[in-house]
Amino acid sequence: MRLGAAFVLGLALECANAAAQDAGGKPFAPEQINKGAELFATNCSTCHGNRMAKPEWAPVDLRKFPREDHARFVDTVTYGIRNMPPWSDVLKPDDIEALWAYVVAGEKR
Repeated sequence: MRLGAAFVLGLALECANAAAQDAGGKPFAPEQINKGAELFATNCSTCHGNRMAKPEWAPVDLRKFPREDHARFVDTVTYGIRNMPPWSDVLKPDDIEALWAYVVAGEKR
């Protein structure tokens, strides 16, 4: 019984870890994900919805943003695109990386 419980716990932890890393396998610290969540709530939720729950007017569902497109995410947040303004005057590179960590990790329900 203990061996089975340990296996299930280990599998659950491994799955949680897989969700909290980018496509290249880089793990994100929980503090970085939390910082990204706070930055998202303050700066992004107006247009992209609370907890990334995509409102109908947002062109991109961040919950489905391709994990292999880190550079696209950084460029879009930094320089803007279409109706999205550039955020480089508000967010530092570390802030953008924290937002990326939050988007990749996803919103925990």
